[in-house]
Parts: sequence; C-alpha cells; structure tokens
Amino acid sequence: MSTAEVSSPVVETRQGAVLGRKKNGVLMFNGIPYAAPPVGDRRFKATAPPGSWGDIRDCTRFGPAAPQLPTGGMTNQVPVKWDEDCLFLNVCTPAVDRGKRPVLVWIHGGAYRHGQGAVPWYNGASFALKGNLVVVSINYRLGALGFTDLSRFGEDFATSGVNGILDQIQALRWVRENIAEFGGDPGQVTIAGESVGGFSVCTLVACEQAQGLFQRAVSQSGSGRQALAPEVGARVADLLLEELGADSQEAVMAASALEILEAMERADARYNKLGMGDGVQAFYPVMGNQVLPVAPVEAAEKGIGRDIVMLAGVNKDENTLFTQPGVTENRLRAQAVSCGSASHDGERLLAAYRGMLPGASDTEISVQLGTDFTFKIPTIRFIEARMRSGAETWMYQFDWESRQPFLKATHALEIPFVFNTLTAPGVDLFIGEGELPQGVADEMHDVWTAFIRGETPGWPMYDSSRRPVWHFDDTSGLVENGDQARLAAWQGIR
Repeated sequence: MSTAEVSSPVVETRQGAVLGRKKNGVLMFNGIPYAAPPVGDRRFKATAPPGSWGDIRDCTRFGPAAPQLPTGGMTNQVPVKWDEDCLFLNVCTPAVDRGKRPVLVWIHGGAYRHGQGAVPWYNGASFALKGNLVVVSINYRLGALGFTDLSRFGEDFATSGVNGILDQIQALRWVRENIAEFGGDPGQVTIAGESVGGFSVCTLVACEQAQGLFQRAVSQSGSGRQALAPEVGARVADLLLEELGADSQEAVMAASALEILEAMERADARYNKLGMGDGVQAFYPVMGNQVLPVAPVEAAEKGIGRDIVMLAGVNKDENTLFTQPGVTENRLRAQAVSCGSASHDGERLLAAYRGMLPGASDTEISVQLGTDFTFKIPTIRFIEARMRSGAETWMYQFDWESRQPFLKATHALEIPFVFNTLTAPGVDLFIGEGELPQGVADEMHDVWTAFIRGETPGWPMYDSSRRPVWHFDDTSGLVENGDQARLAAWQGIR
C-alpha cells in the first residue's frame, strides 16, 4: 500500500466508496451514513437501509448529531452541531486489510436526549492500537424524534416509539455487511454502551430482531427495565401533541425539529409533575410493539439472548451526578416512597438503608438509594433473568473515587478508564487534580479488550450462590455476596 493510500485510505462499502484519514496511528472513517435520512416523509418512520452514491464520499469528518438541546449538566453543557439527518457512524481501525479483527460497536449515553458517537471520551484509538480491534461508534435518533409512540396515526408509525432502537439495529446490520472491508470480523462483534447506551445494550440483547448481529455485550450502568408501558407511552405522545398544538399527523410532520425539541421539554416537565413511568423518563423506548413487546428483563427471562456472552456492571456512587448536596430528611423520605409501590415500601427501604449505612447523611443515603433503584438492582435483576436461562454474564463494579468533592465513583466516570482516554477534553473535570489513575485505566482497558477478543474477564461468572463481583479501584479485587443486604431490601419492590 502506498503512502497516499495509508494517509488517505479509500474503502468500498456496499453503498459506495468512502474516504478516510490517518490520525495518531489509526485510520478513521467518520460520518458514514448507515441508514436513509429520517427526514421529510421518513420522520417518525422505521429505519430504512441507506442509499448508494457514485463518487468517493468524503468521510474525514464526523456527521451531525441527532437533534438535541443542551441541558446545562456537567457532560452536555455545550450545544452541538445537529441535524435531523443524523444516522451516521464512525469507524476506527488499525488497517483496512481484511484482517478479521474483533469489533466493538459503542452506543452513546445521554438519557435518550443528547450525545453522539463523536465524543472524544469514546476515541477508539487505544483499542485499535493496543488491542488490534476495530471500533465503531454510532448516532441514533433521540428524544421525541426517536421515541414518541405515534402509532395512533397508522401502520407507518407503528415503530415510532422505538425508532431509536431500530436505528441501532440497522447500524449493526451495516456492520455485518461492511465491517470486513475495514479490517473487522462480522462474526466477532461486541456491543457496548453506558447509561442509556447500557439500557440500549440490554434492550438489544433481549430483542428478537437483533439476534445474530452480535455475539458479546457490555452494559455499563445499564438496566433491563428502562422502557415505558404502552399506556404511558401514549400519554407521553398526548403531552407532546398538546405542547406542539398539533392534532393531526400532518401538523406533527410540518413542525420543525426545533419546535419538536422545545415542545418535548415542556411535555417532559408536565410528565415529571404527574409522577408517571415508575422511574422511567418520558421519551424512552415504548413497549407493546414488534420490536419491544415486553421489557428486556422479561424477554431475558424467556431466554431471548441466552447465547450472547455479557459483561455488566455499575459505578458505586452513580447518583452523585444527579443529586445536589443537602438532601433533607423529608426529601429523602419522599424519594424512598417514590421507589416503592406503596408508602410502607418506602419506609422499609429507608429503614434498611439506615441500617446498612450507619452514620451516613441523608444525602449519602439518597445517593445510594437512587444508584440502586436506577442502576444496580435492575442490572442484577437482568443478570439473574439471563442466568436462569443459562446465559453467561460477568459482573463488575467501578469504585475509584473522583478527587472532586462529592462526586466519588459517579455516573459516567468509568468511560475514560475503559477507553483509556484519561487525557481527553473534560475528563479532568471528573477525575480532579493529581496524578492520572493510569493503573486503573490500564486494568479496565485490558479487561474490556480481552472480553471483546472473546476471552473471559478473569474472575468467576456471576451465579446466585456466590454472586461474585470484581471491584475496580487503585487496588482491585473480588467481592462475593457483597450486595445481599441491598437485594433483600428491594425484594418484592424492584
């Protein structure tokens, strides 16, 4: 291969040729369309295969993100370049030599409202260079445009409550059909994601339509419960249509993407005041359709996805990212009640956590209660459901604490450790001042690399008798039956 071919590589996909670039020792192909643009008449419709092109397509720059509004949080303060034409993916590879390397497909987080595959924390260069892997990151439809159930408008909108998930499935189909040309092995694909990326991973693992598109999965801070019941999804659609002032299919289709986003924010505020969803946010995947007939944990219970090997885990203090210090006793009590199906459940939970965490402040208990409600207990329940069908799953917990006050082992903190991107922009805000915790990153990066390559993580597989969990920290180690008290506290509740 000539110098020009290495620095300006061209790969022939099923749809046409794409031009990439060489950067920091890897070849990058960014902004490759994996599906037809979901615009115009295709808005709110099921994902369609991409069209083809004749000339070489310039894929040296990332494509636009899905439509989204910044929320002002630590991880999404800055507006991003977005467009309704957003179904693009990115490939990072050591070489385009048909080398049949294992493939990682990364699904970004962001509450199904924001994020994109181009985030520097997800840079796959270390996986490519150190692990000899091919890394793919994807965009998918978000928020109201990806997860509003408008099936009331007819069969064309039957999947509108899960179109973001269908986008992910179409991206995996594209990988199956094209990744060999980028040096990857379509028969050795691992999907991974964090937060709603982890929710998405659990959904895909337990989704009939996704079976056969990947062999391994990694859920970071995921859950098999984060989906809306059909009647709740219908009510979310009601709220959106009311805020849009739209009473017909034509009115919704005529609205601009920005108008839909702004109406979504107002609808979300009303949804939260109504206290709907059993802990599931508005504009999340909606059940009761061909893609997601039941919650992923129920599908896993039936054995769907039993052949997929899985690594799943959580961070010790997920909810510090979502909790303000100074939680009052009344607020904590209300939180505990909201976690149960009845007030006595909340009282029981609160008593159990006070017993498990003697001397903890109300804020600290609130963090642990929220962490377990949204992430840890649903992750364990999903593992248990898979375990009963004979599926193989390993569990981890990320314990390394940020040097920033209060954050501790917060939500999303593990991502730059997994990708070995501790020097990426914004990571310093999370880890705080001091020497980089490179040793922890090296360990996690190596475990993920080995798993993607088809190996076991290096500790016992999860089972109901020992419940082994590997805890990543400055000094890592195995803990058995460490969550027994928490599981007992949630028995019959979650």
